[in-house]
Amino acid sequence: MRNKYHRGPPRKYWTINFRITAPNLRVIDHTGKQMGVISKEEALQIAQNNEMDLVLIAEKADPPVAKIVDFKKFLYQEEKKQKEAQKGIKRSVVKDIKVSLFIGPADFDRLINKTKDFLHSGNQVRINLTLKGREMGKKDMAFDLMKKYILLLGDINVSKEPRLEGRVIRAVVAKKK
Repeated sequence: MRNKYHRGPPRKYWTINFRITAPNLRVIDHTGKQMGVISKEEALQIAQNNEMDLVLIAEKADPPVAKIVDFKKFLYQEEKKQKEAQKGIKRSVVKDIKVSLFIGPADFDRLINKTKDFLHSGNQVRINLTLKGREMGKKDMAFDLMKKYILLLGDINVSKEPRLEGRVIRAVVAKKK
């Protein structure tokens, strides 16, 4: 089970040396040259002679593919590849905007501009309209305010339509691609 505080993708576990169960393997040596299909025992002997490990790369292939490598160096290179792949991914951040039912026109315009800035930066925006006390009786007025807010944002993609969750009406919007 993954730790809830763990960041990044789940770790991959490699089958190495004597834990490989397939009787025959397609083997790639430490220089990258294909050695062909050979028995597991023969591949392990070659790996031990070179003071390296036999690592199962593709176990679903027929026959499974194994590589003769220095396992610690192999893990380091795999970790580097994974970090390099993560660099290209831009994480979408969800920004929160809080609106109240009886908001003044100047504050309303300021929040619209702030939301447009967030959307222009490529972030998603969660709009929260909290109803306090007797405002719960004015839900239709609150939904109208949310619809007006979304309309004033212009050409956007509404990921989650406004809906009441407890005392909060929430909507999530994002920039159209």
